Amino acid sequence: MIRQQRNYAGPYVALLGFLLCLTYPVLAHAVPMVNDPNGFQNLAWGVTLTARPDLEITRAGPHVNEYRLRESAPSYAGIPVESLRLLSVDEQFARVTIHYQGEDRHKQILAYLERQFGSLERVPGQMMRGLNQQYTWRGTDTEINVTYHANTERGFVFIDSRSLAPRFNDRITDSAE
Repeated sequence: MIRQQRNYAGPYVALLGFLLCLTYPVLAHAVPMVNDPNGFQNLAWGVTLTARPDLEITRAGPHVNEYRLRESAPSYAGIPVESLRLLSVDEQFARVTIHYQGEDRHKQILAYLERQFGSLERVPGQMMRGLNQQYTWRGTDTEINVTYHANTERGFVFIDSRSLAPRFNDRITDSAE
C-alpha cells in the first residue's frame, strides 16, 4: 500500500509571499508628467542659489549645498510640512526634498501632485495602499518621487532635475575615496 504524503507548505508559502508584499514597496512605474515645471516654484533647474536673499545655507559641502527658506515655515502647495530643502550640486540647483508627517498631509500632497502633473489611475505598479507606497511622475526635465511609510506616517517627496540629479551620485563616489 502506497501512502500519499500531504504537502502542508503551500498555504504557508502563500501567506509569507502576501506578507512580504505588504512590507516592501512595489516597484513603481512612472506616470508621464503632464506639466513639467523645469524646476521648483520660480527657480529653474541649474540656477545658482548662493546669492538668493530668501534662502540660507543649512549644510555646505565641497560640491553639494543644502538650503532652506529663510523666514517662513516650510510648506508645499500650501500644506505645512516638516522640512523643505533645496539642493545644489556644483552651484547648480538640482533637487528639492520635502519631509512630511501624517496621513492627511499625504493625501493632500498626492491630490495636489495629481492635479498638477497627472493622475495615478490605471497605472501598473503604482501602489495606492499598503505599508510602503511609492509614486513617480516623469517629465522631460523633472522627476517627482513620493514615498510614504504608512506604519510611521512619514512621507518624502523628491523633485529632481533629470539632467543634474545624477551628478549627486558622481559627487558621493568622488568623496568616498
